[in-house]
Amino acid sequence: MREALSEAEKASKSDEVPVGAIIVEDEKIIARGHNEPLSSGDPTAHAEIVAIRKACRKKKNYRLSGCELYVTIEPCAMCLGAAIHARLQRVVFGALDPKGGSVKSVMAFPFERLNHRIAIKGGVLADECAKILKSFFEKKR
Repeated sequence: MREALSEAEKASKSDEVPVGAIIVEDEKIIARGHNEPLSSGDPTAHAEIVAIRKACRKKKNYRLSGCELYVTIEPCAMCLGAAIHARLQRVVFGALDPKGGSVKSVMAFPFERLNHRIAIKGGVLADECAKILKSFFEKKR
């Protein structure tokens, strides 16, 4: 998660919402991403999507079976859906996202109906992950 926080710092320096993500396979980081919607002009360029795209290109496969996603904030519905379609094994997130989180904050993603289920763990370095977001938005106001 510390590596994902490092990615969040990169986003913040680019004046993007500071969210960072990494994809891990066999305990090695295979892809990194941070929020890029503003700089790329792409509303889907969330940290998770950026990292998933990079990992898929590296593996030359749209399936990331056996890989884990670490992200600094609870994924939104789009990012959680992408993680499911990529067949990630596990998603680990830091802070809850009371305005857009789809694991338990805004909605609870309906995993029981899907053909692929992801293990999810939240709250990892939650205070540090929340602090970088809070600091970013305090500066904006």
